[in-house]
Amino acid sequence: MATINWGVDSAAAVTEGLYQCVVDNFGQPDFWGRYLREIPNVNDGLTPEEVQFIRNRGMKILPIYNNFTEALGTRAGTVSARNAIFHARRLNIENGSFIFANIEHFFDVDADWMIAWVETLYNSPYRPGFYGDPDKGSFNQSYCEAVSRNRRVFEQSVIWSAEPEPGPSPKFRIPRYNPSRPNCDANVWAWQYGRDADECPIDTVLMEQPLFANLG
Repeated sequence: MATINWGVDSAAAVTEGLYQCVVDNFGQPDFWGRYLREIPNVNDGLTPEEVQFIRNRGMKILPIYNNFTEALGTRAGTVSARNAIFHARRLNIENGSFIFANIEHFFDVDADWMIAWVETLYNSPYRPGFYGDPDKGSFNQSYCEAVSRNRRVFEQSVIWSAEPEPGPSPKFRIPRYNPSRPNCDANVWAWQYGRDADECPIDTVLMEQPLFANLG
C-alpha cells in the first residue's frame, strides 16, 4: 500500500499560534503549503523566517505560486515560471522541489501556458506542479491538450487535485486517497480534500510519497 502523507496549506503565515491550533485540532502536519509571495488581501507571502519556523518543527514546505489570475499564452507561462523560480531561490527552497502553479477553476487556462510553465521549470533547479480542478473549469481540457502536444508535461509535472471535497479531517481520520484526475495521463500526487476548516484557517491535504520526498 502506498504511503500517504498528511498536511495542510494556508493563506496566512505560519505563526506559533496557527501551528499550535493545527496540532491541537488536527495533528502534526508532515508538510505545510504556503505561497511564495504576498498578494494583498489574498495571502501572506512566505518569508525566510517562516521557512525556518516550518522546518524547525519537522515539516516540509509545499511551495505555491499564485501571482496570476489567468494562465494564457507561452509568454505569460514563461514569466510566471521565472518569477516562481526567483522567489523559490530567494527563500532557499531546496533544489529539486516541486513548485505548484495555483490554477483556480474559474481561471482561463490554455495548453500554451502549461507547456511554458513545465519547460521553464524543467530547465531550472525546480520541478513543475499544477494545483488544479479536474472537474470544473477548463483545467482538464487544457492539461490534456498540453500532454498531447508535449509529452514532457506528463513525464515531468505533478498535479495537486482540488476535487472532490469531503471536508477537513484530522490526521488520524483521513479519507481513502481518491482525488479527481484528468481524463488523460497524469501524475496526481496530492489532493486538497478539505477546505476552510472551522477550527483553524487551513485546508487539509493528502500527498503521495514520491511528491513528499521532493519538497523543500
